[in-house]
Order: sequence, then structure tokens, then C-alpha cells
Amino acid sequence: MQHWKLLVVTHLAAGLFGFSIAPRELLETEVKSAGFFTTDTRRVLAVTVESLRAENKLLVYTYKGSAAVSVERAKLWFLTGRQDLIIPAQVGYFVDLSRLTVEDVIYDERRQLLTVMLPPLVLGDVAFQPEAARTINGGLLTFDQDQVDELARANYLTARRAFIKQAQGATIVQAAKENAIRSIRSNVEIPLEALGYVEINVLVRVK
Repeated sequence: MQHWKLLVVTHLAAGLFGFSIAPRELLETEVKSAGFFTTDTRRVLAVTVESLRAENKLLVYTYKGSAAVSVERAKLWFLTGRQDLIIPAQVGYFVDLSRLTVEDVIYDERRQLLTVMLPPLVLGDVAFQPEAARTINGGLLTFDQDQVDELARANYLTARRAFIKQAQGATIVQAAKENAIRSIRSNVEIPLEALGYVEINVLVRVK
């Protein structure tokens, strides 16, 4: 039984350098041949993993919406303050392709079907648009700018949690997955077709 390694470490090093939050492990997984893998099959697997991992952390979908929250504070019985905040925001959905290994790519020669199993989608950071926010202050405490700033900090924390909850809704997540599948399928088909594997069908799934 012969072992062979995908010769992509040096190609990936530069691509992975700019993403400090992504895992740094190199593609060292060996594909073991028991006699049933053909050279073309191994090349299909190698081309697929190389082309995808070169993308590293790929943005596949962006959700845009808004969060409406409020917070109240009270000091003594007559000092109260309230702030209502409506703020637009957006968040990206990513596929961390640096986690992809050859075990996630299966090629059925008989059916000429290439199946790619993607890692779960990951939410990025919530990006607020404070310049488009609407803020309403009320109560005696809001005559003090320090109190207004404290209410704003509390509201932004609540708004972030509320927006993430929106972004994790089943309908939005499904839309993100479908977009990821279309994007990755295209990323796989292009290099394969360039090498002449036009007869291969590509199936992409998200774990």
C-alpha cells in the first residue's frame, strides 16, 4: 500500500497567512490507496481539496436586518431613565474551508459523482450601523450624558444578542446554507472543468 501526500502545503501557506482567527493546521492527511483508487480519482480529490482550501474562510451569505431594544434605570424613587434603540445591522455567514480534509471529499467513479461535505456555517461579527440608528431618551437620568452613555452600552449589548438570535432563525440559516452550496459547487466545478473533468457531477452538503 502506497502513501501519497497532497502537495499543497506551500500553496496554502500564503493564503492562510491573512486569517489569524482561522485554524493554522496544514493539509497533511494522507490518502491511502488499496488498489481501487485510480490516478484520475486521486487527482480529482487533490484538485478539489486544493481549490477549496485556497479560499480559506469564505463568506457565503450576509443577513441584514435591525434590532429594537430598550433599557431602563432607576436611582431612588424619582430618578429614572429609559432609552429605546432601533439600529440596523448585518452579519456574515462563513464556511471555514481550512477545516476541510480529504475525508470530506468522496468521489464515486462509477457514478462520476463528487460529494463535498462542508463544515458547519459560522457566524461572523455583528456589524452595527450607528449612523442610521434611532435613539429615544426619556427620564431625569438622561439629562446626564454619563447616564445616557451607560444606557447606550447596555442597549448595544442587548441589540447584539437580539440580532444574533434573528440570524440563527431556521429560515435565514437555510438560505445561508443554500447560498453556500451554490458557491462551493461553482468553486469546485471551475478547476475540474479546466482540467477536462467536465463529466463529473458535484454534490455539496453542509454538516
